[in-house]
Amino acid sequence: MQNNLNRYMILVFDSDNAEDRIAKVRAGIPADVKDRVFILTTLSKPEDLKRAGLGTFEEIGMRLATDCRNSTRTTWDHSLLKHNADELDRMGSTIRLILFPQ
Repeated sequence: MQNNLNRYMILVFDSDNAEDRIAKVRAGIPADVKDRVFILTTLSKPEDLKRAGLGTFEEIGMRLATDCRNSTRTTWDHSLLKHNADELDRMGSTIRLILFPQ
């Protein structure tokens, strides 16, 4: 990433209800690439999203992708995902244009 300023990274993992997990991961990212690394997590375990009635993992992924493409937060506003709001704002149109070119 340090050799290519057009490279971005999205880290996706579960937090296991550890509020400091994101901060610990972020602390390990080199300062010169930190603004191009995005961290998205579930608050607990991904299985809890299924138990909450959001569907299969594939359906949940499709819903989250649709929200990203449409700049909405319908699924992202779920209590197990809404903590990602600041990171989604930071990703903004930069990542949206890469993932969903028009």
